[in-house]
Amino acid sequence: MKVIKTIKKMQSLSHHEKELRGTIGLVPTMGYLHSGHISLVKRAKKDCDLIVVSIYVNPTQFGESEDYKRYPRDLERDGKLAKAAGTDILFVPSNKEIYPDGYHTYIRVEELSGKLCGISRPIHFRGVAIIVAKLFNIVKPTRAYFGWKDAQQLIIIKKMVEDLNMDVEVIGLPTVREKDGLAVSSRNEYLSKKERKIAPVLYQALQKVKRMVDSGENNSAKVLKEAEDIIIKVKIKIDYLKAVNLTDLKDVKKIEKNTLIAVAAWIGGTRLIDNILIK
Repeated sequence: MKVIKTIKKMQSLSHHEKELRGTIGLVPTMGYLHSGHISLVKRAKKDCDLIVVSIYVNPTQFGESEDYKRYPRDLERDGKLAKAAGTDILFVPSNKEIYPDGYHTYIRVEELSGKLCGISRPIHFRGVAIIVAKLFNIVKPTRAYFGWKDAQQLIIIKKMVEDLNMDVEVIGLPTVREKDGLAVSSRNEYLSKKERKIAPVLYQALQKVKRMVDSGENNSAKVLKEAEDIIIKVKIKIDYLKAVNLTDLKDVKKIEKNTLIAVAAWIGGTRLIDNILIK
């Protein structure tokens, strides 16, 4: 596995390897790799000839009071995990590489960026869009892989690719979960033992929604109230709990096929998100 730190070298290597091998699969990450990231790498390995994993904690997607400095980092550990999963190139640029002095260009996917997480994190998806666009321009991947846990992010990236005619296929893969249902996330590291014990309640609430829908109940207000009651019993602060469509992330009154049930909540000082798609 090669470790690349500069954009110029990454672009040159991508161009050479694409001509030599064929397809490139990109797995963009902020590091502190977990089983969710590894599942993306393994799928990319099946689909593509060359696998690039990027590790970059992107400052432009964190607000002033958010956890940029605190976000877990362990490049040595990540390198071992990435290599074991079959990564060919680990791209680890610095802030100066990505945002040199005088940098002023950003991308905002209107409408979609202002919903769900975008309400409490207003600059977040602007930062996500620009770093993903830059990675696509640097690596030139054939396919890029993201998890459905970050469903809004995935939908926004797909819309950006469509609107800007980017030559990359964006692939979303199922959320990877712990045995108790908690969606794997680098931020799970923040949880105390007590908080970790109650964190699966988010998935339990989502499963309650699914059971109600499977039983024939499609009134979103009714099923969301049942889910909310499950969460607030353990004194978790809900940021949002919504039923939205996949096209524009607008609230729906009736839960139908391809409705996304999404939740964000604060467990102590840690904000976690989760979702299920009604199929």
